[in-house]
Amino acid sequence: MISQAQFDQEVKGIIVNAIREDVGDGDHSSLACIPATAMGKAKLLVKDKGILAGVAFAKAVFAYVDPLLQIEERIPDGSRVAYGDIAFYVSGPSQSILKAERLVLNAMQRMSAIATKTAFFVNLLDGTKTQILDTRKTTPGIRALEKWAVKIGGGENHRFALYDMIMLKDNHIDFAGGITQAIQKTVAYLKKTNRDLKIIVEARNLEEIDEILQSHTDVYRILIDNFNYEDTKEAVRRIGDLCLTESSGGINEETIREYALCGVDYISSGALTHSVYNLDLSLKAV
Repeated sequence: MISQAQFDQEVKGIIVNAIREDVGDGDHSSLACIPATAMGKAKLLVKDKGILAGVAFAKAVFAYVDPLLQIEERIPDGSRVAYGDIAFYVSGPSQSILKAERLVLNAMQRMSAIATKTAFFVNLLDGTKTQILDTRKTTPGIRALEKWAVKIGGGENHRFALYDMIMLKDNHIDFAGGITQAIQKTVAYLKKTNRDLKIIVEARNLEEIDEILQSHTDVYRILIDNFNYEDTKEAVRRIGDLCLTESSGGINEETIREYALCGVDYISSGALTHSVYNLDLSLKAV
């Protein structure tokens, strides 16, 4: 993953672009009927159940929109919530509260849904050594928020993007002329460009596992992709402590624990971010 400083810049960029997109040259609905001097207060009302995520992001949005806005946090990120709970109160200029409202709700509803699904998967892995990973299958433009939500839900982040880790998948391997060639070319590239990036290599069968292991000192993790249970167990046995292991490929809530019991270190799931239903949250004036 990228550094915290880089991550913070990603979040800031999301806020700036989202406010630009939503507000444009002004929130004319509010400007038309609410005096600039009017002060108000609103509550973030939970109308669903799950894991709350995005409170810290909401604070950043309110601070960007108007430093005069004050937040009274009642429930922190990562908490389990139910219908009727109040996550926080925000008070200050009424126009500013309304300007920030939609971005706060859109982000928190989706982040909470992702955190809730992640926590569900984490619970399925209880008692195993396996950790759940997200993927790059995220909503364009808000990846930082979705990966943040995975962490809040108890999961782990995979690479952030194409630039912070090497992942040699089937197409890379085929275009490079094979596994060994792809790894050798990658090692040479990293040396030439003076980059220190971890290398993950995908295997499609046990024969490819064996070939990757011939270069195991250069490989951080082996991606055991679309294997059945028995072949996954055998792959883990062959790899041993030479590399970390990751299972992926259509793993769902019905199969995830069985794959974990094969002994893999990680299971990656795009469903954490691409297949969720937003939690119902509202910002109501009080």
